Amino acid sequence: MQSITPFLWYDGNAEEAVELYTSVFPNSRVVSVMRQGEAGPNEPGSVLSITFELNGQTLHAMNGGPGQPFNMSISLMVEANTQDEIDRYYDGLSGGGEALPCGWVKDRFGLHWQVTPKRLMQLMSHEDAGVAKKAAEAMFQMTKIDIAALEEAVGG
Repeated sequence: MQSITPFLWYDGNAEEAVELYTSVFPNSRVVSVMRQGEAGPNEPGSVLSITFELNGQTLHAMNGGPGQPFNMSISLMVEANTQDEIDRYYDGLSGGGEALPCGWVKDRFGLHWQVTPKRLMQLMSHEDAGVAKKAAEAMFQMTKIDIAALEEAVGG
């Protein structure tokens, strides 16, 4: 059972963000929507918060208002098994946002994601320090991670 759940603060566009995220990730859905009542800072009936799942992981999004933008000190890491998965996540999340180095993406809502292939983690923690170094050097030259290019860089 998941006991710690990411809670994400948006400036009025939580519903739009959740729509994007659930369209990018398989096995995703909106679990519940809480609407603003008569008391509170937002328009009555507007979305206050949304509980949603991304590939089985529960998250919450809240329309908390301005003044609390996301920054790189918090990001969501997405583990990918194949290049097709990397492409789907990276391309889907970066649309209208910003592609960043080393597999990072800043989505159009300002949330940072790390699209990380399992193979990269295996190579960077390889028992042969030379393999790990070559993998890291190759990754530092990439925006979206390319598994075939990583394999080529390490000689595999």
